[in-house]
Amino acid sequence: MRKRVVITGMGTINPLGHTVAETWDSVFNGRNGIGPITQFDTTDVPDKVAAEVKGFDAAAAIGRKDARRMDRVTQLAVYAAKDALDSANLEVTEANRDRIGAIVGSGVGGIRSFRIGTDTHNARGPRAISPFMIPMMLTDTPGGEIAIRYGIRGPNIGVSTACATGTNAIGEAAEMIRRGAADVMLAGGTEAAIDPVIIAGFSRMGALTKSQDPATACTPFDLNRSGFTPGEGAAVVCLESEEHALARGANILGEMMGYALTNDAYHISAPAGYGAVTCMQLALQNAGINATDIQYINAHGTSTTLNDKTETAAVKEVFKSHAYDITMSSTKSMHGHLLGGAGALEVIISLGTIHNGIVPPTIGYTTPDPDCDLDYVPNTARDQQVTNVLSNSFGFGGHNATLVIGKY
Repeated sequence: MRKRVVITGMGTINPLGHTVAETWDSVFNGRNGIGPITQFDTTDVPDKVAAEVKGFDAAAAIGRKDARRMDRVTQLAVYAAKDALDSANLEVTEANRDRIGAIVGSGVGGIRSFRIGTDTHNARGPRAISPFMIPMMLTDTPGGEIAIRYGIRGPNIGVSTACATGTNAIGEAAEMIRRGAADVMLAGGTEAAIDPVIIAGFSRMGALTKSQDPATACTPFDLNRSGFTPGEGAAVVCLESEEHALARGANILGEMMGYALTNDAYHISAPAGYGAVTCMQLALQNAGINATDIQYINAHGTSTTLNDKTETAAVKEVFKSHAYDITMSSTKSMHGHLLGGAGALEVIISLGTIHNGIVPPTIGYTTPDPDCDLDYVPNTARDQQVTNVLSNSFGFGGHNATLVIGKY
């Protein structure tokens, strides 16, 4: 009999809030977390908007000494993981620590620490480099630091599949529990890549929004969309086997019903579509439900011309006529694209949809695109009872990941 995996805790810090409650309140009220970049001087930079985490005091949140030895990408992950553990009411003890693991991935890792190290090396030579630079920049460090800080000794790996990272981390963590490798897993994604070099790189490849007005910077599925808006933040969920959660009397928030991953094997940065089709079909099969059982899709919805029309076409291929009965929105219109953290944040938002009976909007939507003709919940959230959500993430390298999240 297939082991059921449930969600018992959530934690996040992102451009819409420092808690799950703040995030849900913002997303269901259509608040925009995009604004002018404040983390570096944009005077000579053409791209001046991003979705930043506001008011985060790492020293106060996790301690001054530890904060100094962590890149921002890890600081955010450690913060979110604590909230996930606290909301799950899970105490890590000598008796259970070997059965608790963590998969918290990042697409870019500690890029700021790497850039600062490079600048220091070029200006002052190799002996001026911080001895903490290497662990601060590695993509597996967020999960490693979470394990050290909270005494977690079970399975621990760093997933990195670009913009599919957070979704893959949660899906792979669920699979670890199903095969008996752990009873509990902390899983999610984190990113802190609002850095001049990263912004310049995305800009040079033509991926970033052409609009520098926060109100129109990220407008998924709109005819006038012009590219994605980078964001930062972390999101972590606590997954458990149903048996373990019931035995300890945990509050079950939802169920991880299905998961799949595929690759387009087509292009390093452009979607093909057929990989997304197969991925959604396999996730539904893995969940043991029909396409008509899905009421809401949390879209990858990056606001790039290629992604949005390709994802729309893929959804229509998978769901046939039912695609027009499904509500589908991109919350990236509010929190920006958290890259490796995006999928995990969108799982938390999807759980909010199930719990609150509200579907989040796609804000900034004004002009329909003939190639994007589904119900994107434009601009205003909608009351709707939702039992099953499908959440998509697609990443550079051709990575596709889909989760099916259900009401427990």
